[in-house]
Amino acid sequence: MRRLSLLVALGSALGSAARAQVPFTASQATQGRAVYARECASCHGNDLTAGTAAPLKGREFLEKWSTGGRTLRDLFHLMRTTMPSAGNALADSEYLAVTAHVLQENGFAAGTRPLVADSIVMASASLRPPERPVATQAPRVPDYAVGPQGATPSTTGPTREELRAGSPDGRDWLTHTRDYAGTRYSPLRQVTAANAGRLRVACSFQVGQVASFQTGPIVYNGTMFITASLATVAIDAATCRPKWRHEWRSTLPSLPATGLANRGVAISEGRVIRATLDGFLIALDAATGRLLWSRRVSDATKGELISMPPLIHDDLVYIGTAVSEFAIRGWIAAHRVSDGERVWRFNIVPEPGEPGSETWKQDSKLPIGGGAVWTPLSLDVARGHLYVSAANPAPDFPVALRGGTNLYTNSLLALDARRGTLAWYDQLVLLDDHDWDLTQVSPQYRATVGGKVRDLVATAGKDGHLRVIDRATHERLFEVPITTISNADAPVTTTGTHACPGVFGGVQWNGPAWYRPGNLLVTPSVDWCATFFVDKDEDVKFVPFTNYLGGRVTQDTLSHGWITAVDGSTGAVRWRYPSKKPVVGAVTATAGGVILAGEMTGDFLVLNAQTGAVLLRHFTGGQVGGGVVTYQVNGTQYIAVASGTTSRFWADPFPGSPTITVFSLPAR
Repeated sequence: MRRLSLLVALGSALGSAARAQVPFTASQATQGRAVYARECASCHGNDLTAGTAAPLKGREFLEKWSTGGRTLRDLFHLMRTTMPSAGNALADSEYLAVTAHVLQENGFAAGTRPLVADSIVMASASLRPPERPVATQAPRVPDYAVGPQGATPSTTGPTREELRAGSPDGRDWLTHTRDYAGTRYSPLRQVTAANAGRLRVACSFQVGQVASFQTGPIVYNGTMFITASLATVAIDAATCRPKWRHEWRSTLPSLPATGLANRGVAISEGRVIRATLDGFLIALDAATGRLLWSRRVSDATKGELISMPPLIHDDLVYIGTAVSEFAIRGWIAAHRVSDGERVWRFNIVPEPGEPGSETWKQDSKLPIGGGAVWTPLSLDVARGHLYVSAANPAPDFPVALRGGTNLYTNSLLALDARRGTLAWYDQLVLLDDHDWDLTQVSPQYRATVGGKVRDLVATAGKDGHLRVIDRATHERLFEVPITTISNADAPVTTTGTHACPGVFGGVQWNGPAWYRPGNLLVTPSVDWCATFFVDKDEDVKFVPFTNYLGGRVTQDTLSHGWITAVDGSTGAVRWRYPSKKPVVGAVTATAGGVILAGEMTGDFLVLNAQTGAVLLRHFTGGQVGGGVVTYQVNGTQYIAVASGTTSRFWADPFPGSPTITVFSLPAR
């Protein structure tokens, strides 16, 4: 039994207030234990808690799924329609038995009535965990609050001017993708193709958590800022010694087990701003880590969970919400840096009557959803345009049920950065039935194309293509596959359609870097195919906090990855580096002629920017799924790599502990 399907299906049933006794027998639970050992334990552990996937037992698990009014009927529907085992569905009796086993392991008592596949019986039964003592209930946090010592930071910087300049000397790494254009290119040149093999570990910092770790470090004036799921940490960027740590207390008693990570902070004028998984923006003092303000900006109880790194420009901070598969109506918004108050919001899935709403034609019984934002933004300062990558529509696979073109999902959106109005858009994946989110809208760069100097923007996504668009004319100039593309145009059927990329393929949360001296776009990607199944129309159903796919998917057993360098003017492939595992970590280019990257194998890589040849390989101890950045402190160039458990979707027997590893050349 695949870990994603089991977690989603069982979790949804264990999230309701009890209305009737849960019917199952001891013999069913005994049978379920055997099925679980055969199909599930490899991911969730023999005792339901010690696997690479999320635990299926314990108070935390029960509390995460104690909302939403879901019933056993929802459980059985999801298990039967979304849970493959080696590509084949289990028998109804096995689904029921595994459910009984999990219930028994969580303290529910067996009875004399068996759990049966009867929709009326299942609809009348729902579940709840044991009552939590009132004294330990999490206190309610107001939608807006100022920190105990006020909302004014004790320090300054980086200034608005510094952020616009983007650290031209390479000293700092000021935004998630280094600068507003998202180039991931550093002018530092101490580390070169000639000496990269001499890099050594300067220091390391263990974050002290076991959750997903995909942070993109930010560095300013010798201080590095990183995030974990609930923690925000500042460390010395040269020695890794901690300066401060802030822990956010979730405002909800539980959250759905999604495997989402937090991908980092934004900084400006003494403030460190990040989002929390339970829907808040918070601002911290950059010098001390004390809370300046917190404001609820999304409704996590409806599935609006935030994982993306924010972006700050002048007095606005931009943030959007995930997860498309929870049938949210995606949006991107601007909030005031001073107090988090919302200034504007653009609905990626339009409300009725808004432009684009006419492109959604599905039956009123099926919710409209999708258009999440979970990856970095970029900003064209000269034009005043904010570039946003919008994810897939939902339900993911039954395109005919959705009807229309489903604007503005799978689109590059160019919004007026001050007002939030739409300047232009390009929907890059039409009639999506493969969950092929657009994920990247950077770098922005200038290059000569066809004898003319143009302002360009690169885009990429889970469909496995790198596309370059003229920012002035909006013309698509070229399109290059950067991973295996197979059967992409074949419709998904009820009997299954094998296609590449799969739902975890293509370009994920880290995108291309621009190697300026060679005019190369260097992109990490995942080569992982899958078989897609669409449900019959009458079986498509939305259950809150479960993946609203309208079908199921079986990932291929084998997967690997690529780092591909493409000519920024023509799209010609210059070189490709093959990785044994998917490449989801960041890539960075430098003026020293090297490409810095990381692999899911746990290796930090330095590649020759011109040829792709490996100059250095260093095992960090865990999956590299986060940022790889470079900066300078006291005249020395450093490189920081974020490694550790990527997420439960990218299981590994040895995922590693979330760690920042910093490299430098030996002192002369």
